[in-house]
Amino acid sequence: MSSIIIVLPKIEDAKKIRKILMQHGFDSIIPCATGASALMEMNKQSGGIVISGYKLPDMYYTELADMLPSFFDILLIGSANVVSSAQSGIMAVTMPIRVHELVNTVEMQMMQIQRRLKKQKKKPKPRSEREQNYIQNAKRLLMDRNHLTEEEAYRYIQKCSMDSATSMVETAQMILTLIYDEV
Repeated sequence: MSSIIIVLPKIEDAKKIRKILMQHGFDSIIPCATGASALMEMNKQSGGIVISGYKLPDMYYTELADMLPSFFDILLIGSANVVSSAQSGIMAVTMPIRVHELVNTVEMQMMQIQRRLKKQKKKPKPRSEREQNYIQNAKRLLMDRNHLTEEEAYRYIQKCSMDSATSMVETAQMILTLIYDEV
């Protein structure tokens, strides 16, 4: 679940924006008055958006943007001058805030974050040293016994893995077990 953290110098302004976003179906919205408190809240969340003013009591939005965790995006709220001079890659909404513009921008950023999270979850986890050893030993055994090159042995394990719908580590373990049981 993505969160929205609103950090503005006046907490009342943050609460007003929170109310607007809640009326449009957003939840998990946290108002903050300082960049430090926003960073503390971010560390408790899995991802989301930080809606920030240009100048906070303890830092500028650029400093906050540099400290954002990987699955947080920033949305700058400021005057036309501030928005026009914003760093590249930072989404911005001009003051006075138009409700539909704010809501559409937040929706768009939330969709982008959800896509990134989904893509990240699809990435395979890196193999442990033990798992890599199983694959290396199975490759060596295939290379010695069947006179395959390293690439051919790897491809063989990979193909058997796909054919049997098992992981490469499980396939390597099966190969090792089968060959050592023969001996």
